Amino acid sequence: MKQFLVLIICLYSNGLLAQSIKGQFLQLANQLIKLDGFNGFKAYAISSTSADEKGNFTLNYSGADYGVAYLMASDNKPLFVILSGENIELKGEALSYNETIQTIKGVENQAFAIYAKAHAKREQALSAWLYLQKMYTTDSLFLNQIKAKQAIVAEKKRILAEDDAFIKQLPQDSYVRWYLPMRGLISSAAMIAQYRPEEVDATIQSFRNIDYADSRLYKSGLFKDAIENHILLIENSGRPLEQVYREMEISIDAMLAFLLKDDKKLNEASDFLFGFLESRSLFQVSEYFALKLLNEKNCTLETTLARQLESYRAMKMSNIAPEILFDKNKFSNTSQSLEKLSDIKSAFTLLVFGASWCPKCSEELPELAKRYAQWKEKGVELVFIALEEDKPSFENFTKAFPFVSYSDFKKWDSQMVSDYYVFATPTMFLLDQNRKIILRPNSIGHIDTWINALN
Repeated sequence: MKQFLVLIICLYSNGLLAQSIKGQFLQLANQLIKLDGFNGFKAYAISSTSADEKGNFTLNYSGADYGVAYLMASDNKPLFVILSGENIELKGEALSYNETIQTIKGVENQAFAIYAKAHAKREQALSAWLYLQKMYTTDSLFLNQIKAKQAIVAEKKRILAEDDAFIKQLPQDSYVRWYLPMRGLISSAAMIAQYRPEEVDATIQSFRNIDYADSRLYKSGLFKDAIENHILLIENSGRPLEQVYREMEISIDAMLAFLLKDDKKLNEASDFLFGFLESRSLFQVSEYFALKLLNEKNCTLETTLARQLESYRAMKMSNIAPEILFDKNKFSNTSQSLEKLSDIKSAFTLLVFGASWCPKCSEELPELAKRYAQWKEKGVELVFIALEEDKPSFENFTKAFPFVSYSDFKKWDSQMVSDYYVFATPTMFLLDQNRKIILRPNSIGHIDTWINALN
């Protein structure tokens, strides 16, 4: 009996004892019901079951799933729930009919449901008051209506205070007390950047105060949005570009201060953030982030991420790009006589790494071919390095291209791929006549903008 009690205590302390979600939804009879949770950037399956002929179902979750999750039926419209160690009971017509859903059991989920309904109405009211406030402060018809303007400000404050009071009355250790203001902060970023510039500085600071290694954030489904919206708020803050870069660097320092406590989250967040910064053409900030991490001795970086970071040090703008030696038998046009990359005498060379099997390359390489003549007139040569494995695929893909196309048929094992730290296709570098890297374009539009600025 003693051993049995010890086992129960161990199971409980490790979060292995399951709690349940019971539902009764009349329109979900005999449908498959899934419960999915979040780990960082990814959703994962917790459990699934089929509802009976009356729409009753039971799903289980454990301590490892604590956070935010969602129920999903065949219509693929999620109903979000809080998994905080309590048994939950829900009743309604369908998961997507929020107005019919009652939370019969589960204190945290009851609070979540009450807040969600009231908050939606408060947000609508706030939007209306914001619209009126703008009208009364910019339109000459209303500028002199002092009492009305004061009333608008007072009502906005009352609504916000009511919202805040609801959260503050929740237990200090409840997940929903942490989650609601976090969700509010993250979702408000776009509106603040566009309509409430006076709140931008304070909101950026609030983002910097987020603990990005907090397991509650990691399990909330907000991990990606917290990082994205943090950067987007700064990018759209109306500041000069150099100040935007500096603010982003400060924010990266703040994020790292928390993430360095957890190597797993650090690697995941860094991998995502690099891709996001590059997609926004924020290469100066990417480089800052890379060098910051490479110089950090208190973390362990995964091999692929570490090599990607190293690419920023080795292939940063102003560095000299590696020489490429060509085999004249491996050009798509056998009359090509280049022996090495430095033989090209154009003022600029756009080096493009891609492949026939890359969907984006199949879209972008023909577009590059259309622009080639125009760019060449402005002193830009183009060299396509194809990551292929066989000659027929290479020749079939490149036969219509007017620019230099080359492959050593070693795909990712090519020395060129290694030398240029290529991790994805397409990858592009714009070099000057001395092979100095002057741009790392992320799109055709990015190249177009740069080339058009030459005149």
